[in-house]
Amino acid sequence: MSDIRKTEQAGTSSSALRILANIVSFVFHPVFMPTVLFVILFFLAQSSFVGMDSRGFLKWFARIGYITMLIPLIIVFLLKKLDFIQSIYMHDPKDRIIPLIGIMIMYFWIYHVANSISDPKDVPAPFILKVMLLGNFWGIILLFIINIFFKLSMHTSAAGGFLGVMIVLLLTNPVNMMLPLFVSLIVCGIIGTARLLLGAHKPAEVWWGYAIGILAQLAAYVYITW
Repeated sequence: MSDIRKTEQAGTSSSALRILANIVSFVFHPVFMPTVLFVILFFLAQSSFVGMDSRGFLKWFARIGYITMLIPLIIVFLLKKLDFIQSIYMHDPKDRIIPLIGIMIMYFWIYHVANSISDPKDVPAPFILKVMLLGNFWGIILLFIINIFFKLSMHTSAAGGFLGVMIVLLLTNPVNMMLPLFVSLIVCGIIGTARLLLGAHKPAEVWWGYAIGILAQLAAYVYITW
């Protein structure tokens, strides 16, 4: 009887962990990350957003949310309805090809908008936002190229981008960012663990995802400051 109870408890624990892993995977889905990261940056690094009032915040929030979240979701939905992809979850690397091209275009669009605002009535994008948007664009390019040869975790690629932005903040912000960096490390670890618990990726796919996200953001920082 004790063995049966242990088996049942193990099964219950495993189910609970999978539920939590699914929640984490949804909350930190890559399609939400640029918008979420913008909000985090606005409230965390206020010295970088001097001159951007609540109206400016809402304007950029709408831009980023519309271009990097809403349109990609519509693209994936239409591709599934038209049977261009097998599943909206895109477990098969081939399913990712067309959506990644669409997302790549959207990420370039929002970076171009951030980098070319000349209207004095508009709200210019601060330095850290430009770094984040360019890093996201470059990260998607790398993800697309590598996806041709083998599958990587898009979740940890987005998480790596989040961590990369925190590293840039640590280097550039006058306020000490060690605590936010430490918290972001924990969050990134939780995201990667969730993907492994769900069996969605192998450890190498998770670690390479982190690497791509971090390197893309650091490369964007070097490029913009060069």
